[in-house]
Amino acid sequence: MAIGMFESFITGHWFSAPAKAIWSDSATLQGWLDVEAALARAQAGLGVIPAEAAQVIATHAKVELFDLPQLAQAIAFAQHPLVPVLHRFEELCGEPAAGFIHWGATTQNIFDTASALQMVRTHRLLAGHLDAAIAALSALVVEHQCTPMAGRTHGQHALPMTLGFKFAGWVDELDRGRRRLAERLAPSFPASMGGAIGTFAATGPLGPAVQALMAQQLGLLSAGMPLRSSYDRASDYLAALGLLAGTAQKIAQDVVFMQRTEISEVAEAFHIGKVGSSTMAQKRNPSTALLLVSLARMLRTRTQAALETMVRMDEGDSSATNVADTLLPEIAIVATSVAETLARLAQGLVVNPQAMSRNLEMTRGLIASEAVMMRLTRLMGRHEAHRLLYTAAQRSQSEDVPFIDAIRAQPPFNGGALPDELLQALDAQAYVGESARLAVDTVARVAPGCVEP
Repeated sequence: MAIGMFESFITGHWFSAPAKAIWSDSATLQGWLDVEAALARAQAGLGVIPAEAAQVIATHAKVELFDLPQLAQAIAFAQHPLVPVLHRFEELCGEPAAGFIHWGATTQNIFDTASALQMVRTHRLLAGHLDAAIAALSALVVEHQCTPMAGRTHGQHALPMTLGFKFAGWVDELDRGRRRLAERLAPSFPASMGGAIGTFAATGPLGPAVQALMAQQLGLLSAGMPLRSSYDRASDYLAALGLLAGTAQKIAQDVVFMQRTEISEVAEAFHIGKVGSSTMAQKRNPSTALLLVSLARMLRTRTQAALETMVRMDEGDSSATNVADTLLPEIAIVATSVAETLARLAQGLVVNPQAMSRNLEMTRGLIASEAVMMRLTRLMGRHEAHRLLYTAAQRSQSEDVPFIDAIRAQPPFNGGALPDELLQALDAQAYVGESARLAVDTVARVAPGCVEP
């Protein structure tokens, strides 16, 4: 029986299958072997080891030549994660090539560089899902740039805006997250091959050149200073993933709110067969948005724990690297799943403009109080206008009086007619500010293909 949230028949479908494949045991072992092969090729290219040995090592650096269950037993017995792998690798390569495997390297060099390769592959997946989410939301921005709705602060109606403006805020923040991750990827996950404590003691003056050539072969940056106790570079990218989790959760929770029965402004995709409850047949729960909230929470807690592993004793500390090596695959899988679920949510959003119009008008003009105040300011100053409208607004809510009637009852109107400009100001749909322009400008910058020239 499969165990663990990534393999469970209950929760396994929450998580990106391609990301799980990148971090599977076989893919991880292949990453180690790829690094060992690249190290040997780089050393051979600089005359550190014979070219023939490097060729034999590269030829046998194939995961299918290793028995993973047998390796698992050997690793548990040796209480070392790489030495049993090296023993099998040496058997496969034979002499004299076996004597040149892992030349001048230490285990963490191999693990960190291999995980860098896996993080690059993971980033490609994650970025593709972010692109899809941004594209889907950008199309909705353009479609609904002028669709009016109630803007809310602290859970209450604030000012009118457009749905396109709201979605554009999501797009803008996601784009910052996307660019932040792209900028940090390469510097955060370099190739590192400094040896036991990072001094290139075993390889001497050629060590930095070997590291640089190996990095070039693997498509990575060279670590420069390959100190094993430094984890700030990886932490920089992981922290950016934590920020992405916050953005994704905010979007998801907005969808959950807007899909409430009493609100009904936006809903996630629904299909016949999707079940909200085992007892309440009517339920159409925002299950994708709620899953996204869950995944974002999982991601943030893991990134916070990974940042704790920056604190490392001396020049090497397995009490920290054990945690980081365990968390990194989980972070990568959960982060990709956040982006994948976000894209699915964005691509399936259904908008209900009628509900938005209904909700916009439900306070009978109160949401336009600022618009009225700005008109009254011309007659009596902002401070007096605010006092008049505060009194009228509180009476409107406390006594269930239409806002316009509460205004009319105040001095200087005293029950008489209101100026036309005040009546016009009470039209909430006319007071959305620059919502449409800001929305379209955002898409033109972030996803120009979604805006007609």
